[in-house]
Amino acid sequence: MIKLPYFDALLASLERGDPVVERAFGRHVHWGYWPEPQAAELTPEAFAAAAEALTREVCRAAAIGDGQRVLDAGCGFGGTVASLNENHAYMDLCGLNIDRRQLRRARRQVAARPGNRICFVAGDACALPFADRSFDAVVAVECIFHFPDRRRFFAEARRVLKPGGRLALSDFVSTAPLLPVTLWSRLGIGGGFYGRCDLSYTRGGYRRLAEAAGFVVETERDITAGTLPTYSFLRRFGGALQVDAAAIAETGFAELVSRLRLLRYMIYGFRAPDGNG
Repeated sequence: MIKLPYFDALLASLERGDPVVERAFGRHVHWGYWPEPQAAELTPEAFAAAAEALTREVCRAAAIGDGQRVLDAGCGFGGTVASLNENHAYMDLCGLNIDRRQLRRARRQVAARPGNRICFVAGDACALPFADRSFDAVVAVECIFHFPDRRRFFAEARRVLKPGGRLALSDFVSTAPLLPVTLWSRLGIGGGFYGRCDLSYTRGGYRRLAEAAGFVVETERDITAGTLPTYSFLRRFGGALQVDAAAIAETGFAELVSRLRLLRYMIYGFRAPDGNG
């Protein structure tokens, strides 16, 4: 069983009925994105809106449109599926997660609009339980660093995508000076508040990964500056999660290396070849 203490804390707070956690994290469980970060508001409602904005940026990188079949790998509480359901018609949407607790909440929270179809499936993103060429798009919003092997995920995404289909994701991407610090993640060591997080991939590593899987890179956006208000929000309201000192230290380190431009928050969009390529 994958260990994700931050989801343990979130679920416990949601079960207690904490209003701040419900408003901020009841739909999306990832960083926020502010196009104008200097004007960011730090209320739970504003953070939820920023998290929704980040989801939409990833979906835009996947070129998602009406009438598509879309897989959200690592779907959390179903927020990306909910967003696509609300903003598109004639959709076949599937959320996949290895943690059945998250799926139970997603099923309670998200209901298909007329004309759309929604399913939530328990499964491993590195061994997708779907047929070849069965999706128009695959998205993975701020979760790929938890997967045991990005190469396997890319190969699986490539397999289930139709010709010309898109894979889009967001991830924390290291620069070369930070790589020695991420050695623990490459060795599979660790597992603090955010669980095991492999932060060892660089921009060059992603380009090589895409090429090896047969993808063409279409989008490579550094949105670090637009995500930085997340840390200010977590300092202000993180107490609602009753986190310990180790969690505060992990988040503080992520903020420090992000502000120093050693860790970048990236959005990627990849296209599978047309035809039989």
